[in-house]
Amino acid sequence: MSHGPIQSQDDHGIADWPGALGPRPPLPDTLPDGRPWPQIVVVILPGAGESEDAATLASVAAQAYPRLSHVLCRDVSQAGKAIGIACAGSNTDFLLWLAAGDLLAPGALAALCLEAVLTGAGAVAGLRVLFDRGVHGLDVLGDPAAPLSEAGGRSGCGDILVSRTAMLRLALTETNPPPSSAVLWQSLAAADIRLSRIGRPVLLRRDPAGETAAAGLSVVSLTDLGYGGGAGIAHRRLAEALDLAGHRITHVRLADESPPAAAEWTDAFPRTESAILAGRHDLVLAGNLHGATRVGGVIERLAAEVPTALALHDLFALTGRCAHPKDCAVIATGCDARCPTPTEYPQLGPARIAAAHAGKRRLLTGSAAPLLLANSDWTEARARALAPDRTTIAPVQLAFPTGVFRPRDRAALRRQLGLPETDILVLFAAVIADAPDKGFDDLVATMARVARPGIGFVAVGRLDDPSVFGLANLHAPGPIGDEEILAQWYAACDVYLTASRLETLGQTPIEAGLCGTPTVAYRATGLTSAVIDGVTGLLVDPRTGTLAEGLEALIADAPRRRRLGAFARIVLESRFSHAAAAISLHEAFAGWAGMPSVAPRARLTFRPTMLGRFAFAKDRHAGATGLVAAPSRPIVRNLRRAKQAVFGRGMPLWMRRTLYAATLLRRGTSRRTVSR
Repeated sequence: MSHGPIQSQDDHGIADWPGALGPRPPLPDTLPDGRPWPQIVVVILPGAGESEDAATLASVAAQAYPRLSHVLCRDVSQAGKAIGIACAGSNTDFLLWLAAGDLLAPGALAALCLEAVLTGAGAVAGLRVLFDRGVHGLDVLGDPAAPLSEAGGRSGCGDILVSRTAMLRLALTETNPPPSSAVLWQSLAAADIRLSRIGRPVLLRRDPAGETAAAGLSVVSLTDLGYGGGAGIAHRRLAEALDLAGHRITHVRLADESPPAAAEWTDAFPRTESAILAGRHDLVLAGNLHGATRVGGVIERLAAEVPTALALHDLFALTGRCAHPKDCAVIATGCDARCPTPTEYPQLGPARIAAAHAGKRRLLTGSAAPLLLANSDWTEARARALAPDRTTIAPVQLAFPTGVFRPRDRAALRRQLGLPETDILVLFAAVIADAPDKGFDDLVATMARVARPGIGFVAVGRLDDPSVFGLANLHAPGPIGDEEILAQWYAACDVYLTASRLETLGQTPIEAGLCGTPTVAYRATGLTSAVIDGVTGLLVDPRTGTLAEGLEALIADAPRRRRLGAFARIVLESRFSHAAAAISLHEAFAGWAGMPSVAPRARLTFRPTMLGRFAFAKDRHAGATGLVAAPSRPIVRNLRRAKQAVFGRGMPLWMRRTLYAATLLRRGTSRRTVSR
């Protein structure tokens, strides 16, 4: 055996990986809480020759992990002894063993270790990339109770980082040969050792055959208006995650049959429903429907025929009409005409609210009740509080294109975007940047408090009147409908700021963190899942002035900003990738009695194109476009401001009826013209 600390060496043998090395932000010297990084020992099992040993060693060296040593076994009979020696050393915290020829993906050890530290897991697994002449698949360990399909082959275990404590508890320190990944995963679970997974590649393995992918489902992705705006974007990304997991996706919009102006009075979509049922699909994944209908009749009818899951991008499925009930006192006894906000979107006439609420509760207690998918701990808890007893609710991770939202050269971006190169830039973003629900007044006050020379601000999103901030150094690019361009703005700034107190998750802090930009936010609602306090940003108590205090703390501390940004990139890539979302969706469906066709699997498989969603892939997937509507013309902005000055943000019933009547008249005229 040869052993010792990993020395710095070139990337020889790595350049031919099926994924090219991307940018590597420097790893902070210590963990988020100031403790040293744990000591990791990598045991490399014998391979076919020196070239395999060299390639594996080079991939380990490229990790640039601060506390790392390795043992290179020259004979398979030494492997168990090497692991036993590593476990006997009191300095060892975690172990990982590789078959020579296997390669660690860029940043794998830091990602695995940080997840173990943050969760307290005794073992953390990540994705394998299987390749030969090219990538032919990706997979990840699944349910340890599922029957094993992995038999024989090499015993490498490079996709699991396991703690020394867990190894001693399993008494595996002298096992020869060491167990394979699937066997170790089962043993760890049987010993009641806490397990965790990250949704990013950690191991690249040359494997000519690979495992045959399971037959995918036929899934309808059902929305109101499609994939624009925050909830629409979230739903599109969930559908993408299912597609990358091997399922077949059909995209359906209710607005193709009925216009948004009719939403308050529309409950039936006969053409859409018939087309879905005729397709003999396995699942309907619905979400963000209130732009096309204010009640749940369409879901009730579809769920009676097809297993249906509702993604809780908001809480509309659980209330009489609103998407975010806030501190409403009425909802505790049942939504009805007492609703305090019937003219706020999604509006509904007070006399119809009680029936809408009763219909949704009937849907959730019926024999074909849909599965509710909660995108954060807060959303899950709130849904359980509002839903009828025995409603099935499962957690799910949202998906983000981590290859698009990634750290970049900040100085180069600022020159490209026309931003000041030396200012500390604070960014906030929303589809409607000046929406009251995003805490706009609080945002204005916070920025005014910290504004001074050398501090700049960037407002991304629809902003009808930028002068309301009273800031000379405000940069307002307006709505950005391209993920690639949006990522550039995130990565060009130093701090992301949100004043919202009401989010089911909070997508923008995650997008910013993936770009290496830490967030300051309130410790409230789903933001407590989007921002990990002291790791990916700062959470402050929701009181007057605390947001400015948190922002000032980061403005004054550049090293802390860089540390939080680096940790944010690592953690959020692991937890919010398309792979992480696909894993959580599979677990939700496999644990749901309404969908017995989905069974637990020992390994979950993905399409080869999943690799392109990660930053280090040679062929990265391009970002999506059409995220939000194009900027409004000046006359439209002025009319909108005039309307808000007279009627506020709400829309009275008479105005909604007028728009509905105008829509019906326009459609009737259009049909008569076509018939001629």
